Amino acid sequence: MPDLIADPSPREAALIEPKRLPIPRWLIRTIWAGHRVAYAITAGRFGLRTPTADRYGMLRLTTTGRRSGEERHAILAYVEDAPDLVLMAMNGWADPEPAWWLNLQAHPDARVELPAGPRAVTARVADEAERRRLWARWDRTWAGDLDAWAANRSRQTQLIILAPRR
Repeated sequence: MPDLIADPSPREAALIEPKRLPIPRWLIRTIWAGHRVAYAITAGRFGLRTPTADRYGMLRLTTTGRRSGEERHAILAYVEDAPDLVLMAMNGWADPEPAWWLNLQAHPDARVELPAGPRAVTARVADEAERRRLWARWDRTWAGDLDAWAANRSRQTQLIILAPRR
């Protein structure tokens, strides 16, 4: 008697099986916590870096909490685009939107700390043309297949442009 249930192709299996992050969530959260502690202990001397052509930088973003109104901090990867800084609105590649992005949607004016010093910024989402160009820029700095990482999320990962506040 022939099998009634055939083995799914890899493409079908990807649709059936839930996506799994390549790094366990607990490890991602532990790394984030360690990064914040190292930044605090060294009074900001460790934890930030300037991007290069093939490596993303690290900045400290200060937002206003959308419900609390209190300052919130996150250390995030970024690339530069002329005077603008570009972030990926992802939560360690998990599905929920990151809290810092939700805060920026409610209060787009923020502050960043960079190796060169602080900067006041205003956030906005990259439009489709910008997104294609900036995604390619991110892809050059990412270790591995950026599209494969992004496929772990059920929604498109927004690119957030932080423009110098005027």
